[in-house]
Amino acid sequence: MSSPASIRKHPIHPMLIVFPIGLWVFSFICDIVYHAGSHNPLWKEMAFYTMLGGVVGALLAAVPGFIDYLSIRDVHVRRIATTHMVLNLAVVALFIFNLGLRFNGSSEVLPVVLSVIAIAILSVSGWLGGSMVYEHQVAVEPVPDRRRAA
Repeated sequence: MSSPASIRKHPIHPMLIVFPIGLWVFSFICDIVYHAGSHNPLWKEMAFYTMLGGVVGALLAAVPGFIDYLSIRDVHVRRIATTHMVLNLAVVALFIFNLGLRFNGSSEVLPVVLSVIAIAILSVSGWLGGSMVYEHQVAVEPVPDRRRAA
């Protein structure tokens, strides 16, 4: 099943998801550098802004992802896609809450714990997304039968 949200047969959702994933993981790395001894406020600030960029990127990636979701007809794959979507929305909600905690400066440790939890959930969601693509061929352009062309 090819993706309805694509550019020249290239699905948009997989192109965009790398940004929030990378930004959120880097945000967590910034937290580790800060708490592991640096205590340079630059790392804390960088963690905040990369997390914010990840939220924006995730919301942008959600649009073509939802368009693809609406095109899924297989009930089993739709169930996987629903779980994938719900987990991703939970991750975005956790990071938005995390941003609020960081903005208010109310806690040093809780935001880092929330990042660990969100990244763990994101890993499960990413595994489900990979399952849809590699096992169930969601958003994959069908390959013509080359034996008939010969």
